[in-house]
Amino acid sequence: MAREVKWSEVAWSDLEEAADYIAKDSPHYAAAFVREARDAAHSLAYLAERGRIVPEFNNSNIRELFVGSYRVVYQVTEGVVYIIGFIHGARNLWALWEREGRPRSGSLG
Repeated sequence: MAREVKWSEVAWSDLEEAADYIAKDSPHYAAAFVREARDAAHSLAYLAERGRIVPEFNNSNIRELFVGSYRVVYQVTEGVVYIIGFIHGARNLWALWEREGRPRSGSLG
């Protein structure tokens, strides 16, 4: 059974910010990067458990995939996969989460 894939507003904003940064050097590469990220997220409808458990959360429902140097952080529920973050791999996940007031559990619910 396929799950629905939903991007949180903050995760979509994360992706747009990364794309804007890349577009300064190459609008073409930025567009390809967004397509790659969206395709990776869409693939989670059928393969949600394929990503690794996010070490910072140690929760089997909070997982991640990598798109280039970025972490697609997502929460798996019975019928929906929520994309909850799109973060550069060099960034400190906890520091970013706390500064932006995101839930410490990573969970949306």
